[in-house]
Amino acid sequence: MNVSKARITAIGSYVPDKKLTNHDLEEMIETNDEWIVQRTGIKERRIALDTEFTSDISVKAVENLIERYEKSLDDVDMVIVCTMTPDFKTPSVSALVQAKLGIKNTGAIDLNAACSGFAYGLHIANGLITSGLNKKILVIGAETFSKILDYSDRSTCILFGDGGGAVLVEFDEENPSFIDVHMGTNGELAHNLYCTDLSNQMFGNELAVNGFVNQNGREVYKWAVNTVPKGIKALLEKAQFETTDVDWFVPHSANLRIIESICSRTGLPLEQTIYSLEYYGNTSAASIPLSLDKGVKEGKIKTNDKMLLYGFGGGLTHAGMLINWTI
Repeated sequence: MNVSKARITAIGSYVPDKKLTNHDLEEMIETNDEWIVQRTGIKERRIALDTEFTSDISVKAVENLIERYEKSLDDVDMVIVCTMTPDFKTPSVSALVQAKLGIKNTGAIDLNAACSGFAYGLHIANGLITSGLNKKILVIGAETFSKILDYSDRSTCILFGDGGGAVLVEFDEENPSFIDVHMGTNGELAHNLYCTDLSNQMFGNELAVNGFVNQNGREVYKWAVNTVPKGIKALLEKAQFETTDVDWFVPHSANLRIIESICSRTGLPLEQTIYSLEYYGNTSAASIPLSLDKGVKEGKIKTNDKMLLYGFGGGLTHAGMLINWTI
């Protein structure tokens, strides 16, 4: 097992108010509620306002964290925002978050590992803190996917939604959160999920988006249901864990059929699996923190529960992580 000196101490989340239901989509494209639910498990998703961007969603998720856990950000020394839908190519979302939250002395980086992003962000935060380079890090997973969707493309627009989640990771060698990690990349399959020429220009209320998400759903499904179970097996073996040692499985909320297949192939019970796709859709890097916070708010996740997180998606990348829930 890896040695960690980093602890997750708080969590927060935010989703936009606007809902896009399957019945709404019936008025836009050739589809219906039964077809979408049967194939994806998704009933509705949240959509950002035209004037609402990933930095706004990130800030609101952090404000929710502060309100609930009464945490100070004064001594945060790194902000990591995991996203593939930044407000600008530069400045980074993390720099905008730093400014909007008034954090005085901090580094700020964006991380793009698509739907694996939040797991990668946690891994990097753990490494920075355990090495002694940082003491207190905000890790945010946030997306405004609606801004890069073609709403005439039925294969993508039914899947994705907007939202964000944030956790605070602090130095604590007595009660660390991080147990072990496994990650991998299959870049040779990248053409099955990509977004071309993304260019966001925000001047006042004007928005120009020149890139859309393109996905070969069949190939991504095939890759996920084969790759993720192997990754989970490798992670559990590395950590000397059995599936019965895992209290909650929190996968990326891509598609309920993918999650069901992963559970079937790994022996992880679906009833001990927490996902956020039913009412939020696929929120990419935001899906795991949204699921975690959902589990916390519903009273499912308890202190010292053993959690298996697994992100997978664009790149194609995947990242799994065993953590001890320390909030």
